[in-house]
Amino acid sequence: MQIDQMVCIGCGECIAYCPVKAVKQESGVAEIDFDLCVECGTCKRYAPCPVDAIHESPETDQWPRVLRREFSDPGIAHSTTKGYGRGTEESKTNDVTGRVKPGRVALAMEFGRPGISTRLGELEKMTTALAGAGVHFEEKNPVTFLLADPATGKMREDVKNERVLSAILEIEFNTDQLPRMLSVVEGVEQSLDTVFSLGLYTRLNDDGSIPVLSMLEGLGVPVRPNAKVNMGLGKPLVLD
Repeated sequence: MQIDQMVCIGCGECIAYCPVKAVKQESGVAEIDFDLCVECGTCKRYAPCPVDAIHESPETDQWPRVLRREFSDPGIAHSTTKGYGRGTEESKTNDVTGRVKPGRVALAMEFGRPGISTRLGELEKMTTALAGAGVHFEEKNPVTFLLADPATGKMREDVKNERVLSAILEIEFNTDQLPRMLSVVEGVEQSLDTVFSLGLYTRLNDDGSIPVLSMLEGLGVPVRPNAKVNMGLGKPLVLD
């Protein structure tokens, strides 16, 4: 995004609308810090600019900057997964899609949040460590498409500096590998230069109990069981 310096009247109305504090006013008129901007479009959509001075910059749709828009603007579909928002169905549709099978566990790790954001390069700290532990990266996830080599977890060099509101990394593995994977995550998360959250999802047992609950409690991991399911019409695609 950019602000037309010849049109802006310096009213400052737009400053409070930027979720990452990229809009500044230091020389009479407002301007957008090109490096800090995540291309979410919030300022253009919602800031009450009286002279319509806020526009998309020429680089907005160019690679690799377009990744900022795909990960930060919920109205823009990801070019890889075709999904909106963070571009992945994650746990919310697993009851229908059956992406995680019985006996398997998935971890969804979110890097950044609105107001905090993250550089995509921060995710490489986690992807390289997890790749070394032998995880499976979820294919239907836009972060996976940014890996230059899933076997090593290395990300493409040209995307690392792109700043986004948030990104979700998803991995999957056998249930008995859970203690090791949590240990890897714990070893990396303190080095991250952003907000980090972790979610686990798995299929329930036939009696409705959670397969890994006792394992997590034994590891001393605080657990808050809940369900997060997108309701829709139709039958599950996968029943086992």
